[in-house]
Amino acid sequence: QVQLVESGGGLVQAGGSLRLSCVASGITLSNYNMGWFRQAPGKEREFVASIHRLGGISYVESVKGRFTISRDNAKKTVYLQMNNVKPEDTAVYYCAADRFATVGANQYLYWGQGTQVTVSS
Repeated sequence: QVQLVESGGGLVQAGGSLRLSCVASGITLSNYNMGWFRQAPGKEREFVASIHRLGGISYVESVKGRFTISRDNAKKTVYLQMNNVKPEDTAVYYCAADRFATVGANQYLYWGQGTQVTVSS
């Protein structure tokens, strides 16, 4: 049984930082591409960042230079370091895993339950 469990969300002031974590179980993390997505109220789920099992990384333009995705396969954990956050970053953040997916939400097979990030101005 595959499980992805996100943590690290919360309330933060604009300009602050948060680090989200996603712990995977039931899969060998090194065999999977991992992605972070977010969904704000009334909006569609949006790609944020992905890290390929071989290390290639992609970001949505709006977070480049502020967010960093990384992975620790030994700890079965993927991270999203969020710096200089903005009110428009407010959303539920989801972790996703798939053997082959990259940036498309509909490509990912496994999803976590999400963690809320709220940025106050």
